[in-house]
Amino acid sequence: MNVMDTHPDGRAIAHLAERIRAGLIGHEILVERLMTALLTGGHVLIEGAPGLAKTRAVKRLAQGLDGSFARIQCTPDLMPSDLTGTQVFRRQSESFDFVPGPIFHSLVLVDEINRAPPKVQSALLEAMAEGQVTAGGVTRPLPDPFMVVATQNPIEHEGTFPLPEAQLDRFLLHVDLAMPGAEAERAILDLVEGEAREAALPAGRPLELAELRRARAAVAGIHLAPALRDFIVRLVIATRETEGSPLEGLIEHAVSPRGTLALAASARSRALLHGRDHALPEDVEALAPDALAHRLVPSWRATSEGISARGIVARLLPHVRPW
Repeated sequence: MNVMDTHPDGRAIAHLAERIRAGLIGHEILVERLMTALLTGGHVLIEGAPGLAKTRAVKRLAQGLDGSFARIQCTPDLMPSDLTGTQVFRRQSESFDFVPGPIFHSLVLVDEINRAPPKVQSALLEAMAEGQVTAGGVTRPLPDPFMVVATQNPIEHEGTFPLPEAQLDRFLLHVDLAMPGAEAERAILDLVEGEAREAALPAGRPLELAELRRARAAVAGIHLAPALRDFIVRLVIATRETEGSPLEGLIEHAVSPRGTLALAASARSRALLHGRDHALPEDVEALAPDALAHRLVPSWRATSEGISARGIVARLLPHVRPW
């Protein structure tokens, strides 16, 4: 059964994914992860060097959605009110009115999030975790749907504020982008020069929010077999019970239950994107690095040996098998 062919909203999702891919080279996995988070109602952290089309990918996603979009460029002097909004005094009415900030949009791009100071990161944490913002002593709901896509540059250290574990845990997926090869680099050059010479093609019909909500309901109906649920749980538990395993001594803080929920929800979304009404072990294995790595903290031993969190997950997958 191909859900994308039989479900009209599934076809709309597939069309949106194709439109995003059309303007990107070598970022099939990034597009899949963005669509996975969109269907799940989660948030995405994209990490990569400058110039890898992180912002371009999110803008193309925004162009394909019938919802509001805002970009927040983070700097060390950013204030929480720059994100959430502020109270403005109106002389005519002699009262204060709340002017919403850029966080009050359906899709929010937070560029270079690790340049934002801790107070701003804390305000963003409430928005991502609770779908609301507290400003001026009043709590206000955010739009539904609401999605944050944040980017960070791994080579910048001065003037940055590393995200704490609690903040990282709020991201459904953490995507790590690599530099393109020579063939992809040439394709990027041809694409960008072609866009500069030719007029932009007319945009297709944006995905309506009602269609997105129905597609999310379809994701909730994707079958997750008991054996596959056990596989997900065993992956997460293996980060906690490491004695005698290849991970012994490598993990300081293990993956929390939120990692289990994130991996299960993401597997359902990926199954829908691949036209299936059921998730498979390959969905779990493909998503495990992006869903689990940012939720565990390597030990000093792992760090001294140059083993990253993703390296730990790479060792975990061959150790814990689906069946």
